[in-house]
Amino acid sequence: MNTGLILVIATCVVALAFDFINGFHDAANSIATVVSTRVLSPKLAVAWAAFFNFIAAFLLGTAVAKTIGKGMVDLSIVTQYVVLAGLLGAIAWDLVTWLLGLPTSSSHALIGGYAGAAVARAAMVRGWHNCLSVIIPGGWTKTIAFIFIAPVLGFVLGFGFMVIIYWLFRRKSPRQVDTWFRKLQLLSAASYSLGHGGNDAQKTMGIIAGALYTGHIISEYDIKHDWGSYHWPIILCAHAAIAAGTYIGGWKIVHTMGSKITKLKPVGGFAAETAGALTLFGTALAGIPVSTTHTITGAIVGVGSTTRLSSVRWGVATRIVWAWVLTIPASALVAALIFYVLHSINPAA
Repeated sequence: MNTGLILVIATCVVALAFDFINGFHDAANSIATVVSTRVLSPKLAVAWAAFFNFIAAFLLGTAVAKTIGKGMVDLSIVTQYVVLAGLLGAIAWDLVTWLLGLPTSSSHALIGGYAGAAVARAAMVRGWHNCLSVIIPGGWTKTIAFIFIAPVLGFVLGFGFMVIIYWLFRRKSPRQVDTWFRKLQLLSAASYSLGHGGNDAQKTMGIIAGALYTGHIISEYDIKHDWGSYHWPIILCAHAAIAAGTYIGGWKIVHTMGSKITKLKPVGGFAAETAGALTLFGTALAGIPVSTTHTITGAIVGVGSTTRLSSVRWGVATRIVWAWVLTIPASALVAALIFYVLHSINPAA
């Protein structure tokens, strides 16, 4: 087995490890509301979410994966070492924020790491004055815009759903409302997990496709047309990895999402999850790599705001937003440093 093939395999393994950590880190997005409202026990909740993470493989296409694979960075600068450094930078940031209990975006950590490593290599090959030329503006415009649009959309939909529900059930007793929405929240949690799997697993799919391309295993034609014969193996491996990570669950972040931002009841959990799911379905089909974390956090804040603004713990929300702002530059910096280390070990990187 030649060195190039070993490097491709290693990169794909690291990509799936990132996907697993993504599921682990972002399990809170899928299950925090259904656990905090006690509709499901933690063990059942993660099993429920993991199942629908995997089922998304067959329902939500590959549009986001194509954006990540060929729409963010000029492929002519990408090597196996760039992909590897980008993944390691994203993993490092995810682990740091998990230890701090902060629900940051694994998606933005990934694209930040990928871009940081690519820019670092471009600086070496083309010089610092041309290093940013490897960034493809079209792919980044939508991504950057949705850092702000996704949580606002989640907020508006979550707030709107709660207002509609309050009006429709205004003559029902709190006990009746609670009984209904305990059942309905199973459906909303499943829908959100479907959107989470469909959006986030695709980002790893795009990275794996990029690794296979730089390793000369698939052609430029393949990468533009669903990766040839590797289509289903890439899809199934990515969704299996994120489902496994979700099943393990990152409980520190579940606690932050489920109880520290605002106190949720089943009706609020239903509204937040439904708002998040609709946002994720639309962006996945449109090929926009949004943050599932940003989306559900915005929805939870929107739901909490319908009671009164003081019911939202704005100090916690502000801390989360700062972590969001730092995610792309921090993961890019870490990935760039890792690339320089890899380059010092192997100047051909």
